[in-house]
Amino acid sequence: MTPPRSNTVNPGPGGDPLPIPRASERDNRRGMIWIAISVIAASGMTIAARQLSLEFDSRLIVLYRSAVTMLLLVPLLILISPLRKQLRFSRPWLHILRGSCIGVSTHLGFYTIASIPLATATVLMFTAPVFATLMSIFFHGEKIGPRRIIAIAIGFVGALVILRPGVGSIEFGMLTALGSSLLFAAALSMSRGLAEADGPLSAFFSSTALTALISIPLAAPIWQTPTSSSAWVVIAILIVTGATRNIADIQAYRHAEAAVLAPIIYLRLVLIGAAAYFLFGEVPDQQTLIGAAIIIGATLYVARREAALKRAAKRKQAGKT
Repeated sequence: MTPPRSNTVNPGPGGDPLPIPRASERDNRRGMIWIAISVIAASGMTIAARQLSLEFDSRLIVLYRSAVTMLLLVPLLILISPLRKQLRFSRPWLHILRGSCIGVSTHLGFYTIASIPLATATVLMFTAPVFATLMSIFFHGEKIGPRRIIAIAIGFVGALVILRPGVGSIEFGMLTALGSSLLFAAALSMSRGLAEADGPLSAFFSSTALTALISIPLAAPIWQTPTSSSAWVVIAILIVTGATRNIADIQAYRHAEAAVLAPIIYLRLVLIGAAAYFLFGEVPDQQTLIGAAIIIGATLYVARREAALKRAAKRKQAGKT
């Protein structure tokens, strides 16, 4: 039996790297439709977070999102027995560690969205697959060849192009973007351990609950209740787009290989860049565009290389049988 896979290419604040079961048959067309839905939803989530950040602290935004999600999720689990029976926590410490990584990653990511240009934030968060590939060596003892090592190094070069160390002061929001990607990659690596043990619903529940718990002491000193209906509408958009993105990710990666989906994912940069220009008057600078090209090229190569290695392993296994 082939073990469930995890989302390895679709990073971003508020995303939850869920264990993703493989579909019985490949359907790249269906997977591409689902990943297009994910791209639109993730872009909407990012824009909604930026819009809320004009009025609220990013710590409050994370708390609103996670707390309201829990308020909606818990009654469903109580009322729907089949859903409740899916909850398993056979590895509680792994749930706590992974959920904490996701919670802190989400806070860093939403702070990034609130503090630096959206295009720059999005590009830097695309370093998560590079971090995840590197972490697979330590978490899972995987061996990576020289070509993927070079791709990882090139990905970090792209990040340095955007950061421009030594040329000017590095914005704190850029560092939190990398920190968010690093913690997201760590959670991604731990998701593999939960895939067979407890399933995606348990992983989603624990990460959302831990994010809410982490957010309470962070947001309490600056608590502010939304009073306008427009603010609640944007919060609702943030929650719905986040949930839609997670569902679409699961369906996309069930039906199609990551290498097929990766090019479509980067349309998110186009959508967010256009929205940032028309809604917030932001124009990406030359260094961001160059760094984006480098990071995207590196992560695309990593995705395609991993897909090629999986196909080779399948052929080898088929030859043995």
